[in-house]
Amino acid sequence: MSSAAHYEIQSQRVTFPVQVREAASGSAGFLVPAGAAARLVPDDFEVAEFFPGRALCTLVLVDYRDNDLGDYNEMAVGFMVRPRGQRPKLPRWSTWKEMLGGRLASHIIHMPVNQSFTQEAGSVIWGYPKTVQQIEIEYQADRVTGRLIYDGAHAFTLSVPRGGTREITDSEITTLSMIEGHPYRTHATQTLKGMGVRFGGAEVELGTGAIAEELRSLGLPRRPIMTTWIEEMSASFGPPQPL
Repeated sequence: MSSAAHYEIQSQRVTFPVQVREAASGSAGFLVPAGAAARLVPDDFEVAEFFPGRALCTLVLVDYRDNDLGDYNEMAVGFMVRPRGQRPKLPRWSTWKEMLGGRLASHIIHMPVNQSFTQEAGSVIWGYPKTVQQIEIEYQADRVTGRLIYDGAHAFTLSVPRGGTREITDSEITTLSMIEGHPYRTHATQTLKGMGVRFGGAEVELGTGAIAEELRSLGLPRRPIMTTWIEEMSASFGPPQPL
C-alpha cells in the first residue's frame, strides 16, 4: 500500500509535492465506443459517457524538460472515468460539466517513457503503467509530432498543431490508478501558458502491436473532437490517496 511521506527510488529520495518546472504537452481527444473502452479499464472504475454509448479516449505526448523525476519524453493513452458506483443522476450532462470544471478524473492505460528513473517512480508511487520505450518528439514551426516505438516496433504516432495564447493558472487534474490491487486517486495542479485548443487538427498513425490493436478496437485513427497544445507547463503532484 502507498501514501508514504517519501519514497526511495534508485537511491534517490522523492518527496511531495513532486514538481514539474518546465514541460510542453500536446493531446488529442476522441469519442470512442464506451463498451470497447470499458474493456480496457479496471473494474474499480467506469468510463464516463459524453454521449449515449460514447466515451472519451485521449492520446498525449509530453516533453518534460525540468522535473523532479528527470528530463524525459512521455506518451500516454487514457480515458475519462469515475470510481465505480459514483455515476451521477444526469450522467452525460454532469460529465461535460465535470470535465470543463476539471473535476472528472482520467485513468491511464499506457504511459511509456524513455527514462528508467521516472518509470520506476511513476509505477511505484502512483501506480502509473510506465514502461521504458523509445519516444521521439520532433518540433516544427507549426506542429509537434511524437512517435512511440514499443518493444522495437512502431506503436503509434501523434501529431498536433502548435501554437496558442491562452494562460491558465492552478488548474486541477485528477488521475485514478491501481496500486497493489487497490484503487487510488492523485491530485495535481497545473499552470499552462501558450495554450491552444482546436476542434480536430491532430493526426494519428497506427503501427503494430498490442497498443495499436487496442486503438483500432476503439475505431482509431479518426478525427479528434479536440486537440490541445501547451507550450509551457508547470505542475505539482501530490501523493496517491486511497479511494
